[in-house]
Amino acid sequence: MSQIITLTSDFGQKDHYVAAMKAVILGIAPDVRMIDISHEIPPQDVMAGAWVVRNTATLFPEGTVHLVVVDPGVGTERNPVAVELGNQLFVGPDNGIFSLIADQTTYRACHLTKTSYWRPETSATFHGRDLFAPVAAHLANGVPLEKLGEPVKKLVTYRWATPISDKAGIQGWILHIDRFGNLVSNIPDHLLEEAIKGRGVKIYVGNTILHGINRSYGFVEDGEPVAYIGSSGMLEVAVNKGNASEMLSVQKGAQISIVVQK
Repeated sequence: MSQIITLTSDFGQKDHYVAAMKAVILGIAPDVRMIDISHEIPPQDVMAGAWVVRNTATLFPEGTVHLVVVDPGVGTERNPVAVELGNQLFVGPDNGIFSLIADQTTYRACHLTKTSYWRPETSATFHGRDLFAPVAAHLANGVPLEKLGEPVKKLVTYRWATPISDKAGIQGWILHIDRFGNLVSNIPDHLLEEAIKGRGVKIYVGNTILHGINRSYGFVEDGEPVAYIGSSGMLEVAVNKGNASEMLSVQKGAQISIVVQK
C-alpha cells in the first residue's frame, strides 16, 4: 500500500481546486502523505506538465501514486487512465501528459471505467476532484490496477522535436522555460559530446552568440548569458542572476544552433 500521492496540475493556488482534490483523497485514504510537485504548470500546457512529471516521478519511492491533472479536454472523449510504469503508478487524462515517461519503459494502463471508484456525483468539468483524486486514493489503499477499468494497449503520446545533428553542429529547439527564465533545449548531453568531440562551439540563441559551454551560472559575470548542461541532462542557457527568456528575447519553441569550431 502506497503512503505517498504526488499532485501536479495547472490549477495554481488561487482557487479551491487543489484543496478539493486533497479533501477527496483524505476522505478515502486518511493516512496518505501528499506531496505537491507543482500546480503552476501553464494553463492547458500538456507537454509542460509532461516535462515536470518526467523530471520528478521516478525519484519517489516505489509504489508512489502520481496524480497529474493538466486536462484541457476534460469532459470530452479523451480517456481517463491509470498507468503502472516501472515501480510507480500514475492517474490522469490520456492526452499525452505521460508521453515523456511512457516512452522510457514498458507500462500497463487501464481506461478508468469502473465508476464505483469515482465520487458518486461527477462534474463534467472537474475530473480532478471527482474521478482522478478518488482513483488515486484507492490505488494508494492497494486497489489493483485491473479492478479500475479496461486494459489500454497504447497511451496517447506526443514527441518533442528531435534535434538535427551533422558534422557542422546541431540544430535544436527550446522545449521548456523554467520560472527563472532559464532556457531548456531538446539537445541531450550525449548528443552534444558526440558532436563536439572536445572542440570549441558557438551557440546561437535569440539575439545572442555564446562561446563554449560552462559548468554552471557562476562561471560568467552577473547579467551575462551562459550555456551549460542542466540537471535534466539537456543543454540549457541562462543569465547569471537574470532571466534569459526576457534578456535574450526567446520563447518556447525558438531555435538554438550549435556550430562546431574546426
